[in-house]
Amino acid sequence: MVSIGSVTAPLVLRHPDGREQLIAAGFEHPRGLLYFDLYWHQKTPQRAAHLIEGELRGDGPWRVGNARVRVLGCHNTDPHLQEAFIDWQHYLQTHADDYPPRTQILDIARRLGAC
Repeated sequence: MVSIGSVTAPLVLRHPDGREQLIAAGFEHPRGLLYFDLYWHQKTPQRAAHLIEGELRGDGPWRVGNARVRVLGCHNTDPHLQEAFIDWQHYLQTHADDYPPRTQILDIARRLGAC
């Protein structure tokens, strides 16, 4: 099984109501899926991290509760998410010193209960 926490490709969360959003990172959690929004590091902890409760299933795409997580499609598969993805990538490239390194992100996720 592919651990969602090991995926470095951009991830898309599809909410039960059909809305889709890019997420910065996702992690297995005993109660489901812990995920961070884009620009999470600029928000308060209460607004940066979210927990979707339910069994995390799949190897990609994944299901948790009534939500789904998948890798962002390429070649205009997800045109409605491309602008957000391009903006996020540009931010990461131009503000590399402002974004936490992967080891720190993993540590934060573990402190929030991620496996």
